Amino acid sequence: MSRAQMIVDRLVGVATEDGFDAHSVHVLIDDETAEYHWSDDVRRDVHSVTKGVCVLAVGIAADDGALDIDAPVASYLHDFALGEGVDSVTVRHLLNMTSGIDFPWSETMMTDWPDLAREFLARASRGRVFQYSNASTYTAMRVLDAVVGDVPQWLDRRLFGPLAIEAPAWERCPNGWIVAGGGLHLRTTELARIGRLIRDHGVWRSERLVSSDWVKAMHADWFERGQGYESSYRRYALAGWDGPGAAWRLHGAHGQLLVFLGDAVVTITANDHFKADRMAERIVTTLEQLGS
Repeated sequence: MSRAQMIVDRLVGVATEDGFDAHSVHVLIDDETAEYHWSDDVRRDVHSVTKGVCVLAVGIAADDGALDIDAPVASYLHDFALGEGVDSVTVRHLLNMTSGIDFPWSETMMTDWPDLAREFLARASRGRVFQYSNASTYTAMRVLDAVVGDVPQWLDRRLFGPLAIEAPAWERCPNGWIVAGGGLHLRTTELARIGRLIRDHGVWRSERLVSSDWVKAMHADWFERGQGYESSYRRYALAGWDGPGAAWRLHGAHGQLLVFLGDAVVTITANDHFKADRMAERIVTTLEQLGS
């Protein structure tokens, strides 16, 4: 039995033991893969794991010289009214949630305003203050749209196509732009391909799709939120959370997980928001026990 299959079998047992409502689990370790599906592997919203795809998209555009992540957002969105201090907010600040613009998440944020990005940028910035908000990623993708055109269509050629992910659905706001911080619908097996690309530093089947610096940026130069937060939510980079333990992860609502530890990637899709943190911890424990 391969290590990947041993890890899958253990994680199936863990999910059953904890009553974790999983859809699928996929394990990649070295070049071994294994998977298990509790239900059909249909496309589902991967929620905030989508933010990692947005970072890859920005990285590809930056590699092309089309976008500078450290340039002010206003240099791309020319006719937007800016709140106090927002003239110094960059795309990097949007992606690592440190724009300092107070705009907490809500279920209706995409429809509460005539234009969410304009509302977001019109508010004052408090400096490099962390606030996790889908409005931030949404605005970053509006910048990307300004330089590459429709983001999903562009990614069909630059990312999704090479990964054999055929035209995935990506939810859009009433104005027609992608919601960006979530709303991307993928099968578990498709999400696992993105996980492999990230693990392999931007290379897919010997073809470089994005430079390794962008993958590294997902789990480096952490923004430290301080001791007042749970350990797995204290440090955030470009879309990646530090932890559990020596791992790092892309983490979407309701238990969507890409967990990276060494040469292993565990992909989970689920419908279990409140048990996801424990599942992530047990994934790391399992990798530590069976991965070597």
